[in-house]
Amino acid sequence: MDIQIAQLIINGIAVGSIIALAAVGLTLTYGILRLSNFAHGDFLTLGAYLTLLANNLGVNIWLSMILAALGTVVVMLVCEKLLWTKMRSLRATSTTLIIISIGLALFLRNGIIFLWGGKNQNYNLPISPALDFFGVKIPQNQLLVLGLAILAIVSLHYLLQNTKVGKAMRAVADDLDLARVSGINVEQVILWTWLIAGILTSLGGSMYGLITAVRPNMGWFLILPLFASVILGGIGNPYGAIAAAFMIGIVQEVSTLWLGSQYKQGIALLMMIVVLLIRPKGLFKGTI
Repeated sequence: MDIQIAQLIINGIAVGSIIALAAVGLTLTYGILRLSNFAHGDFLTLGAYLTLLANNLGVNIWLSMILAALGTVVVMLVCEKLLWTKMRSLRATSTTLIIISIGLALFLRNGIIFLWGGKNQNYNLPISPALDFFGVKIPQNQLLVLGLAILAIVSLHYLLQNTKVGKAMRAVADDLDLARVSGINVEQVILWTWLIAGILTSLGGSMYGLITAVRPNMGWFLILPLFASVILGGIGNPYGAIAAAFMIGIVQEVSTLWLGSQYKQGIALLMMIVVLLIRPKGLFKGTI
């Protein structure tokens, strides 16, 4: 039983790493742009499929991930130009933005199915044996996922805390109009927001493909844990989203010991509800 729990915790940490990366992008877009983007999970899927495309063309998996991240950022910026800039100028309500984002999610998912089909696919990688730590089997891909997630999170922390761009992003998140009056280039901040969100979300999708099959609905199944992480961690707080993502990833996986794997998402939402009943604003202060 102890080994089984340890195994599930390791699996939960790997899943939590992926949720954390994507949740940071989601919480940044809400904190800065006030956009609850339900297409975020499908951008994660897009990152996985772009990685698959490059990898199947013979490109190294790491370079494939970089190319996929750039491609995802380009698609996000096109959506910003065609949709979100227009909606902000019209001062669209949050309900309108949510409906548009759901439509965008459906468009992306069906576009992926049209281009790649609906069957499960895998990267073209050699099979590597799992490492054995006192009876606990740890696939090497899970270690890579955790290492990449830590690297990405540390880089994000440095950007937010030690660069002019990070300070500008925090100022815009606090008060957009005041930031604009203060001389901050808000359009540049919005560009950086999509750039960071696109890279982290695509990396999350690419890494998810390392530990599971690449399939069209992979991001859609993660959207509820993503929003649960954002809300639990305090809306707009990337560090809170990261902490909540690891908590949700571990609790989801460990819960399968007593419940079925089909109840994973329900466990994440139940966890969010219980915490919000105690702390309505989430575990951490909702700010960048």
